[in-house]
Amino acid sequence: MQEFERADPELYELVRREERYQRDSLRLIPSENYVSKAVLEATGTVLTNKYSEGYPGRRYYEGQRYIDRVETLVVERAKALFGAEHANVQPYSGSPANLAVYMALLKPGDTIMGMALPHGGHLTHGWNVSATGIFWRSVQYGVDRETQRIDYDAVAELARRERPQIMVAGATAYPRQFDFAAFGQIAREVGAYFLADISHIAGLVVAGAHPSPLPHADVVMTTTHKTLRGPRGAMILCRKDLAERIDRAVFPGLQGGPHNSTTAAIGVALAEAATEDFRRYGRQVVENARILAEALMARGFDLVSGGTDNHLILIDLTNRGVIGKKAAKALDRAGLICNYNTVPYDPRKPFSPSGIRLGTPAVTSRGMGPQEMRRIAEWIDAVVAQPDDEAVQERVRAEVRSMCRRFPVPGLPAGDDA
Repeated sequence: MQEFERADPELYELVRREERYQRDSLRLIPSENYVSKAVLEATGTVLTNKYSEGYPGRRYYEGQRYIDRVETLVVERAKALFGAEHANVQPYSGSPANLAVYMALLKPGDTIMGMALPHGGHLTHGWNVSATGIFWRSVQYGVDRETQRIDYDAVAELARRERPQIMVAGATAYPRQFDFAAFGQIAREVGAYFLADISHIAGLVVAGAHPSPLPHADVVMTTTHKTLRGPRGAMILCRKDLAERIDRAVFPGLQGGPHNSTTAAIGVALAEAATEDFRRYGRQVVENARILAEALMARGFDLVSGGTDNHLILIDLTNRGVIGKKAAKALDRAGLICNYNTVPYDPRKPFSPSGIRLGTPAVTSRGMGPQEMRRIAEWIDAVVAQPDDEAVQERVRAEVRSMCRRFPVPGLPAGDDA
């Protein structure tokens, strides 16, 4: 990045500091990961110079002979990897992709039925502060108070009563597998479309470590980062009979020209995800999460739903006498990066909730395994037990940095110690 450094040394230095931060800390946020060097390189190609409104063979600008081939190749890779009849790889990110699905399939005021945000759902599944909860009517299902898992009988009862036009399965903080077949059956019973938002678990689905929503869902949306280890973008997969409506909602409905360099990087990530190495990676993500969860529970941590069977762990810190925000900030100072998070039926406010959320995608990308997961649990326990003890945080940070240097970051140079 020599030209970057010469042209803007101030911004260059901030990027370098972030690089060192990513290299010398343990990223335990479930939605974060490391992309390969190939994906990083693809995001910075000359494709960023192109403007390409429309779709392959139907552009509003000339000079698209190679852009059309790039996008077509990426679409075919997406269809093959997920077994989909149609794929749109143009959405800028997951939120506008979900908005496009609603725009394609719903009328203003129709009903969206999604998982409640405080129970692990996403803003764009109809939560009231989101456009999806403002322009459409929203009803929300949650998890059972005792089991902290989705009660599919309760979901079915709610659907029969509310008669939604679309049902959404997907979450940002639900540590268990989704029964996509059950959702599909309920949606068909009430005459609703079924949207599966697999943004968090797409890499696990590809690896065979989580059931696939296809063919149960009418539409599947996924971001292309997180467990899929691609750039920050999104894809919509659907049946052929919905393809035209979905495509028109993305363009011209919600956005102009696609980000072609991102499209190329998605293509690289999809090619990587089609390998046996990636399938082993996805299975290891789940195994690492299971081992980390067991180690945390052995140290007295209260895990929502009693554990995990995906990449994500949600901890209720009430029994530890510390709020989630304070714990997350103490862990950050110790080099353990997570986020504070609400837990189901949380009595506290969302900006200062009772829990923290952890995940294993990024540490697994670095090659860490069971031994490292148990060590991470030990560090988390030490820091959370004394969140105001700077000496403990400094000790743990030094130990974290030492471990990190034994597990290089994919896509980043080894760097210096600055």
